[in-house]
Amino acid sequence: MDKVNDLPPALVTGASRGLGAAIAEALSDSHHIVAVARTTGALEELDDRIQARGGSATLAPMDITNTQAMAQLCRSIHDRWGGVALWVHAAVHAAPLTPAAHLSEGDWSKSVACNVSATGILIPFIAPLLGEAGQAVFFDDPRGGEKFFGAYGATKAAQIALARSWQAESDKFGPRVHVLSPAPMATATRARFHPGEDREALAHPRDEAARLLALI
Repeated sequence: MDKVNDLPPALVTGASRGLGAAIAEALSDSHHIVAVARTTGALEELDDRIQARGGSATLAPMDITNTQAMAQLCRSIHDRWGGVALWVHAAVHAAPLTPAAHLSEGDWSKSVACNVSATGILIPFIAPLLGEAGQAVFFDDPRGGEKFFGAYGATKAAQIALARSWQAESDKFGPRVHVLSPAPMATATRARFHPGEDREALAHPRDEAARLLALI
């Protein structure tokens, strides 16, 4: 059996670490994974884990803010498979915590580019690949209005607002859009936001991936 051709493809953006990587691994039991992330080494490690469990993946080491690269990837997916069964969007830029009055231009620009602009560009790119029967998954993390979360909270809220609009618009005819709420997890992003937190009390991304995928 040629899994690359016989399994339905699932596109995971932000697949190198944390929840995105855990979901890519879990999905590889039933899907061929197209894994997108900036870090080549982390993608290769993901590929090793997927292969160890009998799955298959196509690695796409690229930045989701590179519009031309993402357009070419979507074209390649169309040419090879005709579309995707599932898109899981786990990519995020987590700017350092800082008062709103001290936001750096660089962190703000990166937050807007990754969390908002890329989402607004990718939805029109990927919606035709999903068709009416496909599914898209986004992850809410409501931080808007919290102290020191200005860049992350504002841009993550904008991303989810866009996802919910798409969800409402596609309710009757598809694709089916999910906005899920992960439990606090022991990830690198969480560690940046809550240094010194007891990580033993947090959910493991692998367990949370299984719980969230069961919801769709």
